[in-house]
Amino acid sequence: MLAWLPDFLREELSPYPGRVALVFRMVVAATLITIVGMTFRISYTFQAAIYALMISRESRQATLKSAGTILLVTGIGAAYLLISVSFVISSPLLHFVWVIGSLFLAFYAISALTNYTAAVIFAIMIAVGVPLWDRLLPSESNVEDTLWLCLSVAIGVVITAAVELVFERRRPGDDVVIPISDRLSAIERLMTRYAEGSDIDAATKEQIMQFAMRGTSLLRRILRRSDYPIRYFVEMGGVTALVGRLIDLAATLPQLRFEASASDQKRLRNLVSALANIRNDLLNRKIPSTLQFNTDEELSGVPLLREIEHTVSLIPQAFAASRPIPDDLSPVDDIQRSSLLASDAFVNPDHLRFALKGCLAAAICYVIYNAIDWPGISTAVTTCLLTALSTIGSSHQKQMLRILGAMVGGFVLGMGSQIFILPHLDSIGGFVLLFVAVTALSAWFMTSSPRLSYFGIQVAVAFYLINVSEFKMQTSLEVARDRVVGILLGLFAMWLIFDKLWGVPAARELKETFISNLRLLAQFAREPVSNDPKAATARRYALGETINTNLDKVRALADGVLLEFGHTRARDLALRSLIRRAQPQMRVLFIMQIAEWKYRAQLPGFELPEAIAVEQREFDDRLAESLDSMADRIEGRSTDAQQTLQGARTRLERTIQAYRPKGTSEGRYDALLLLGDKIESSILSLTNEI
Repeated sequence: MLAWLPDFLREELSPYPGRVALVFRMVVAATLITIVGMTFRISYTFQAAIYALMISRESRQATLKSAGTILLVTGIGAAYLLISVSFVISSPLLHFVWVIGSLFLAFYAISALTNYTAAVIFAIMIAVGVPLWDRLLPSESNVEDTLWLCLSVAIGVVITAAVELVFERRRPGDDVVIPISDRLSAIERLMTRYAEGSDIDAATKEQIMQFAMRGTSLLRRILRRSDYPIRYFVEMGGVTALVGRLIDLAATLPQLRFEASASDQKRLRNLVSALANIRNDLLNRKIPSTLQFNTDEELSGVPLLREIEHTVSLIPQAFAASRPIPDDLSPVDDIQRSSLLASDAFVNPDHLRFALKGCLAAAICYVIYNAIDWPGISTAVTTCLLTALSTIGSSHQKQMLRILGAMVGGFVLGMGSQIFILPHLDSIGGFVLLFVAVTALSAWFMTSSPRLSYFGIQVAVAFYLINVSEFKMQTSLEVARDRVVGILLGLFAMWLIFDKLWGVPAARELKETFISNLRLLAQFAREPVSNDPKAATARRYALGETINTNLDKVRALADGVLLEFGHTRARDLALRSLIRRAQPQMRVLFIMQIAEWKYRAQLPGFELPEAIAVEQREFDDRLAESLDSMADRIEGRSTDAQQTLQGARTRLERTIQAYRPKGTSEGRYDALLLLGDKIESSILSLTNEI
């Protein structure tokens, strides 16, 4: 029954470029924090050590900016605790309401904050601050402990940032560009072997399979946690999805038997050249040139070649919004992404639903450990908040990984070290060796794909809560028992609320989210609906943020479908395959809609005469109808708006040709026509898929 497990673990735990260096930096940061905390007896050192593992590691500039943001959020969290609790400290009822409200605010921040590390810190402040202010101690003691928590967080921020600055020597964006380049290089080598008629070497085949198994989740997570400009964020998100699709197609080829003809080999050589050009352009921070493959030729034996060519040709289109505009047009700078709140923080109901679910789970734990007077299991609330950091977009099977991680980290490593190892250690040096070993094990699992990474963080959380929370060797198994029971209670509450009482199968949620994305793209095609430029721009970015989040959510849900079983599995897998094929097209369509939005909004340099603007709005209305009809078709209702879209595109071109003098051209009109062609082509491709 578990015959697949050894192969699965080998694939997930095998080294890949950059993994050892990443794990090394994580271990160094966490170990230095622990040594400083233990040496100077700084309370809540375990929180800072946990944070050192969970911080996003990007470029030098991003690390410094993130460190500043975290210190700011820590101050905000401490101020919130100290100021708000002063109003409720004398009333048990108001205190309970304050606790529930604080938990709701923490979960809402986890969902709505764009900065992942800021969400971690704020969650830690609430998770520790709530039980801290439940204690029947003088207020001065609680204030002092709150300030100690701030100090431990500050130390964690400074040490982690320092470690990253010492070891990190990359340019901004390299954490995304270099892995994409590595994947394109592997595909390039594979296609070269086919073009030469040679056998595929084992190293190339294995590397392609490793990339396919790992997927692009790490790249998407880096983008999601980053503070890159919105344009770069969206465009590289599209490129990541397209390259992920290419890897999936390339991984299928070695499993098929075929023989390439002379014409196929020529096409393969052209494909290799195109991949090399795209890779070089990305590494040199250039926009890849537009590609056009001759797909009219009949294939004699190479399967998937047409689809691979089509996917490669879409990569340059992902940069439609960044293409140089003619000199007569004034440039329009992109608005930066918010450093803290998502653009749709107050308009996307998913943030509210997530906060309600998380607050309910944490409140259940809070009521239970207070009702039975067992404060030792207050780690349940901390577990709920830390678990929530990996719950957004994750599927049901990951709860099992968290439970297994808590058991391994708590019972096997935590209690096991108390019984068999700690009694033989008499110095901080010996404990540090144990700490390094456990942290390295946890970090190695954390750098796996999402199918296994949650196991690693849970191992670290459980071990740290037991052995790094006091300034002595923990000899009481009662303390370890209480903390592990608290962890399991928190995990049970999260499983109960998120998966059982308020959850749906991944396949159903995948379908619903995909349909929602189609309707959101249709809504985006009708923007702006306001004549106020500021309101229109704010709404555009909020809607774009929601679409981006949902596109990432679709990929995460698609991973979850693989581990769901039942009588509908075959149908669910077919739906998953269809949606994964459509995802890159939808990302490219979204990017082109962003570029076209500037014309609809009549931004400076993109103004259109009224006659052309009317036809453009008509084209966009037909585009919205086409997207809505696709959503209707998936829901089981048959409609067809494709012909009206083609007609609107023809009328737009006719109006432009009639407006400008014959034989002349103007950059803004040519760019608008090109966008219309690409959008129509994308809609046709999506329609054929669906």
